Amino acid sequence: MIIREFKEKKSIFGLASVFLAIFVLLISCGPKPEPADWLVTEARVYTVNPAQPWAEAVAIKGDKIVFVGSAREARKFAGKQTKIIDAKGKLLLPGIQDSHVHFLSGSLNLTRVDLSGTRSVEEIQDRIRRFSAAHPELNWVQGRGWMYSAFPDNMPHKRYLDEVVPDRPAVMRCADGHTSWVNSKALALAGITKKTPDPVDGQIVRDSQGEPTGALLEGASSLVSRLIPEPTKEEKLAALRAGMKEAARWGISCAHGLGGEFEELELFEQINQEGSQTLRLVVAMWIDEPGPKANDFEAYARASAKHHDNWLAVRGVKLMLDGVIDSGTGAMLQPYEDQGDNRGKLFWEPEDYKKAVLEFSRRGIQVSTHSIGDRAIRLTLEAYELADRESGHPELRPKIEHAECIAADDIKRFGQPFIVASFQPLHANPEPAWMSAWIENAGPEREQRAFAWNSVLKAGGRLAFGSDWPVVTINPWPGVQMAVTREDWEGKPQGGWLPGERITLEQAIYAYTLGGAYALNEEGIRGSIEPGKLADLVLLSQNIFEIPVNKIRETTSVLTMVGGKIIYDAR
Repeated sequence: MIIREFKEKKSIFGLASVFLAIFVLLISCGPKPEPADWLVTEARVYTVNPAQPWAEAVAIKGDKIVFVGSAREARKFAGKQTKIIDAKGKLLLPGIQDSHVHFLSGSLNLTRVDLSGTRSVEEIQDRIRRFSAAHPELNWVQGRGWMYSAFPDNMPHKRYLDEVVPDRPAVMRCADGHTSWVNSKALALAGITKKTPDPVDGQIVRDSQGEPTGALLEGASSLVSRLIPEPTKEEKLAALRAGMKEAARWGISCAHGLGGEFEELELFEQINQEGSQTLRLVVAMWIDEPGPKANDFEAYARASAKHHDNWLAVRGVKLMLDGVIDSGTGAMLQPYEDQGDNRGKLFWEPEDYKKAVLEFSRRGIQVSTHSIGDRAIRLTLEAYELADRESGHPELRPKIEHAECIAADDIKRFGQPFIVASFQPLHANPEPAWMSAWIENAGPEREQRAFAWNSVLKAGGRLAFGSDWPVVTINPWPGVQMAVTREDWEGKPQGGWLPGERITLEQAIYAYTLGGAYALNEEGIRGSIEPGKLADLVLLSQNIFEIPVNKIRETTSVLTMVGGKIIYDAR
């Protein structure tokens, strides 16, 4: 009896095995997918897709991703013409989205004096002296990157520049772009004397005798900059090509241009037509006080109708509401520390600003506003909330750029889903040469609210990260490290400056990828590694999930792909 039951069960098991084998055979004989153009395999793929965070392989057809999954499953996408990229276990991420650049300015800056990272007058002078000697053909010596704290009293003086460039006009922009430092030759050419009045949008810094010191704040910079010969078209094109290569070598696939790009759309169009464009660009139009005129709307309509694809798109406007805390020009609710009644300055009349935001929003145009001080941020929030209620375009996602010092009562307002906080992590580098002027001017209470990334996240806010190139390097990896550690490159202060505002590595990657795409209503087409999205990918030199966090900034791209095309390859 027992033997007979065993034989019957064995027969049933055998029959089930046969059916299973037939089912597997039918599946394997099903329609095979069209062969991919590229197959990235043997990778550690971090997708930034919460439904499938990790994978081993990615298949690409044309400019789109068609498969994300295991290396074994990916083989069905391999054909005779499929090109295989063996990632050899390296980390693959979505292409980096830089949510704030000034691309032409940054590109041109590649050929000027680089003063970033300098800590003393002597170091600054040495770099300028060597550059000036190497370029005797230049009629103007230009550079950028110094910080206030490198100078006595946190402000540069013409004598330091005269000592190294006595024979030609010279102008050196601060890293933040809000102050120019010029020599005596430049002051003389511009006719700036003790009798020259301050422009309405800026200040000529003077000594106790009323003599100009060579420091020009905000709009006063234009008194000199308007004299500098404009680079030729070919010089600009050459700079843009170099800038594209610079972005590619760090894994950047898309950038949001927020100043200087709209006026040069013909150049970007030429770069695109000649096949040199390797970076997707979304360009905003700059609008100043008192607000847009009829011809501004007409210019915007023409440009956005002409440029609206995944490579070059005109979308949105940029408004500049205040200055910076480092020079005391950011608009604050209370006076700066030890600066009398100085609360900075709003560059717009509040009602003009609100009216402009509402008018753009009614037309379905995204607004990005430079707002650094807590007074400027509060006004921006008020304008954005008004536009959300009354514009009829709830799909818009207005951006607050920088948001360096948010009033405690306003943090929760960032939780509204239509607002995007666009931060630049490297601006929060606590290295004294970079941050001491900010901290000194803000004072101890406001320092506790500095660069409140985690507080914004906890309030339900959306982050988008960028560089503000050329304010800092376009390389995103030091920014990722700063977001996670809030320590300078020497590991100080240990545990991080305001450690409660550190964020996780996953959150930082999101802000540099899907967060940037979300900020432009493009999370459906890019920003993560998912089937159907654009094939914008970066293969990294090291797995930033596995190395010490203080080594993240050493990361480079091994391979950068944009739209299914390899644009940088260091394998």
